[in-house]
Parts: sequence; structure tokens; C-alpha cells
Amino acid sequence: MSRNTKQTSPTVASVAGRTLGNASASSIQRSLAGSALRQSGRPAQTGAKTEDRASRALDNPHSSKVTRTLAGSVVSQSNKTR
Repeated sequence: MSRNTKQTSPTVASVAGRTLGNASASSIQRSLAGSALRQSGRPAQTGAKTEDRASRALDNPHSSKVTRTLAGSVVSQSNKTR
């Protein structure tokens, strides 16, 4: 199985940190932010459930810009063969 060694950029990590500190952030935003932060500064791979959640967020035309930013980062760090 191939591994993805991409890491969350400092810009997206900052968005993720602000999202986790925001009391009005949705549960999907918090989940994606946590995953993005976990992948910041070290190569880590997105799990299948989180990848699915992020993919659905990107497909949803009502997703906010923050949600799409976090989801895009998380999806880009998923397993290349999935």
C-alpha cells in the first residue's frame, strides 16, 4: 500500500487552530480541523472515515469556505490507492 507523506500547510493549520477555538464551529469543521492539525508538521495519513466525511463536505454546495479548506487539505493527505 502506498503512503501519502504530504503535510498540512502552516496556513491551513492556522485555520484549523482558529476553528477548534471557535465555539460556533460545526462538528464537521471540528473533526476536519482536528485531522488537519494531526497531519501538521509530520507525515500522517487521513483515515477512511475522515476521508469520506471530507469528500462529502467538498461535494456539498452549502459547505462554508472554512469547511472546504479543511476538507481539501484532509482529502489531499489520504491514501493514494483509496
